[in-house]
Amino acid sequence: MTDTTKTIRTILGVDALTCLAAGAVMSLGSGLLAGPTGLHPSLLLVAGCSLFPVAALFAWMAKTSLLNGPLVLLAVVGNIGWVAASIAVVLMTEPTLFGTVFVLAQAATVAVLAWLEFGHRPQSGRTLAA
Repeated sequence: MTDTTKTIRTILGVDALTCLAAGAVMSLGSGLLAGPTGLHPSLLLVAGCSLFPVAALFAWMAKTSLLNGPLVLLAVVGNIGWVAASIAVVLMTEPTLFGTVFVLAQAATVAVLAWLEFGHRPQSGRTLAA
């Protein structure tokens, strides 16, 4: 396994873990987080639950022998979508200061992961060995 292969797989593994952790916090703690964040518990629950399949996909990507540039770009585009949705949530709802920081900190983390994934993606047409 080359350093590039190991790096992108590590980044995807970290992305999977962050999705799992954020999903657990938001879905299991939706009722508790609603007050301090100013966000509706249903929004937190749905957003949190949506992260579980993403975490599974990213974990699979970190291990599969089928990893290639277009597949990593799927992760990048999904992460960019999360960042855009996070900004929309802050602009379209009335979160507390803590809620704004909570949402934007996630968005910043996801943006960094997207940037790292994009920068370490396999070159077009190349599949990385597991």
